[in-house]
Formats: sequence, structure tokens, C-alpha cells
Amino acid sequence: MKKFITNYRGLGLLATLLIMLPGMASAQELDTGDTAWMITATVLVLMMTIPGLSLFYAGMVRSKNVLSVLMQCFAITGLITVIWMLWGYSMAFDTTGMEAGVFNINSIVGGLGNVFMSGITVDSMSGTIPESVFATFQMTFAIITPALIVGAFAERMKFSTMLVFMTLWVTICYVPMVHMVWAGDGGLMWDWGVIDFAGGTVVHINAGIAGLVAAIMLGKRKGYPTTAMPPHNLTYTIVGAALLWVGWFGFNAGSAVAAGGSAGMAMLVTQIATATAAITWMAVEWIRHGKPSVLGIASGAVAGLVAITPASGSVGPQGALYIGVAAGVGCFYAATTLKRAMGYDDSLDVFGVHAVGGIIGAVLTGVFTAEAFGGTGLDAGIPSQLWIQIKSVIFTILYTGILSAIILKVLDVTMGLRVSEDEEQEGLDLSAHDERGYIL
Repeated sequence: MKKFITNYRGLGLLATLLIMLPGMASAQELDTGDTAWMITATVLVLMMTIPGLSLFYAGMVRSKNVLSVLMQCFAITGLITVIWMLWGYSMAFDTTGMEAGVFNINSIVGGLGNVFMSGITVDSMSGTIPESVFATFQMTFAIITPALIVGAFAERMKFSTMLVFMTLWVTICYVPMVHMVWAGDGGLMWDWGVIDFAGGTVVHINAGIAGLVAAIMLGKRKGYPTTAMPPHNLTYTIVGAALLWVGWFGFNAGSAVAAGGSAGMAMLVTQIATATAAITWMAVEWIRHGKPSVLGIASGAVAGLVAITPASGSVGPQGALYIGVAAGVGCFYAATTLKRAMGYDDSLDVFGVHAVGGIIGAVLTGVFTAEAFGGTGLDAGIPSQLWIQIKSVIFTILYTGILSAIILKVLDVTMGLRVSEDEEQEGLDLSAHDERGYIL
């Protein structure tokens, strides 16, 4: 009898579980912890542009151009939000026609099935989070990437041309890069096996190369390099760098799209690489120039943030330390020695920090992801993964460099790229916006 009762209770429990199972499966579709974290991460990434990047750049320009840089970052935030809603999200993440190992147009860019964000409802899901949260998170990436380019042509591009350039560049360069790297099976670089957790190719090399092309095609600022053009307010710059550092945890740890171990490790390695790069840049500058500077340590921190971005989901603390050292040294020399030797006027070192830092991070990801360095492991092995990473870097440079040059050339012929000499001399705050950043 006792045995019967025990079996009966077991059958009853089993029956109860079978009745509850559909409801349990449904409840697992939405993870409130993941959702809460991703909403937080989205806000952190938006903070990276406004106010983080805005202040970082605003402090480095001359006082007569402070408002112009703030205005450009703010306007880009509004413009790209609308573009992302109208067609950007669809072209980035519509996977219609994609198939693993099959190359076609859908390997490069998504379709238009989600234009105007059609299909995104209160109930639509992306993994364990609402699709609305995922779409907004990716929107903040789309906002900061073109905003980074502003630093390369600061103090000399027409505001109207800038808006048209950003519209075309995000559509032609940024959105396809997102699709090729992150959309899944059938995406060109996804199928290659590239490791880019949070945007080494998609964001930093992409923006950095476009910035270099823009700086060269617009030409040097009037008086550069013979006229001193020091940052007018390094207080803004260090505050902006601090906001970028904090916000970057949303950028990297948020790219796990879940509140779990991957996000936790991404947070740890981001902190280690950033701190290491900041101290490394400071040390190199101290040795070379005799004194450490605030601008230097802030630039070093950003270089570390950039370099760890592609690796943040796959390397361990040891790899993060090495990547931080490489970024601190490499970006210092790119922003100083290389820039002087080549003679281009990349106003705020977008190429030197973002392109070079992104390249360093993307390539070293192929090394330090290996288990021997505390990473998650490489199925392909270090030599094969290194080639995949290098191939993705070369492709990104060529794709973005060529298309950015074409866009800028068309705009130069139709609208003109640059303000007049008188407007540049007066400063863009007054000539473009009829306002002053400071009352003298």
C-alpha cells in the first residue's frame, strides 16, 4: 500500500508537471533579468554619444567650434534614430534569403521586410528579450558609429553636407557591415567565422577609415600644422572620456544580450584592457615627452576601450592585459608619429585611436581567444583564426574606404564639403549656427 501511494504521488507530480509545462515554456521565452540588463545597457550606450563623445570631442576643439561639435553629435543622434526606424534596422537584421555557406545579395545586406519597424510589437521577441529592446540597443550602436567620424573633420565640414553624408554612409557602409558580421548564418563575414563581439570591424575600423578618408578629402584646417590648435577645455574631454568608459560596459557587456557569465567576463576584460591602455599611453608619453598629459591618459583609455571591443566576448583577463598594452603603445604612435609622417589632418585622432585600435583588437582577438591565454577557445586554431581576422580587417578597410570616398566625392561636386575660409576663420559656432559657446 505504501509503495502504491508513493507511485501514485509520483504519477500525480508527473501529471502536474505535464499540465504546467506549456506555461513554463512560455514563461521562459521572456527573461526579465536579461531584459532589465539590456534596457540598462541600451541607456549606457546612448550615454556614450550624448553626453560622452560630445564632451570628449567638444573639449578638444578650439573654443569657436565647441557648439558645432556638440550640435553635430546631437543632430546625428536624432537623424540616425529616424533612419534606423525607417530602413536601417530592416537592412541590418532582416535575414530573408540568407543561408549558411550560400553567397548572394542577402549575404551583404538585409531585406526590407521590417521597414518602418513593421512586425515589432509588444509581444515580438529576440531571444529572451523583447525585440523592441534589441532594436533600440542596436540603434545606439548605429548612432555612435557615425558620430565618431565627426572628430576627423571637426572645424571644417559644412553642417548640411555632414547630415547628407551621414545619411548615405550609414545606409551604404554601416548597415551592410552590421548585416555581414552580426546577422547570422549566411552573412558574409559571419560565414567566414570572424570573431567581433561588439564592433571592432563594424564600429571602429568602419568609422576610423571613413574618418581618415574624410580628413584627406576635405584637406587640412587653415593653419595646420604650423598654427597651434590646442584643446580649449580639457575638463570637458576628461569628463567625456569618463562617461565613455562607464558607458562602454553597456557596449561590450550588453553585446552578450543576456545577464550571464559572458556579460560578466566582458565587463571584467573591458575594465582591465582600458585601465592598462590608459597607463601604457601615459607611460610612453611620459618617457617620450617628459610629462604625462590629461589628454594622453584619456586618449589611452579610449584606445583600450576600442581594442578590447571585438575580443570582449572571447578573451580572458590575461588576453585583455596584453591587448591593453598593445593598444596603448600602438595608438600613441599612430596618433603622433604616424600622423606627422603622413601629414593628414585627422583633427581629433579618429583614425589613430579608432581605426588603429580596432585593427589591433580585431587581429589580437585571433590570438588571445585561444584557451592557452585564458580565452574561450578557437575551433580553427590560432593561425587559421588570425587569417580570418586579418581578412575581415582588410575587407572592412577596402569596403568602407572606397565607398566613403565615392560618397564624399559626389557630395563635393553637388553640395561642397567644406565651409569657406572666412567661415572657418570665424568659427563654425557663429558661421553655421549663429551662436557662441561662451560669452566673452
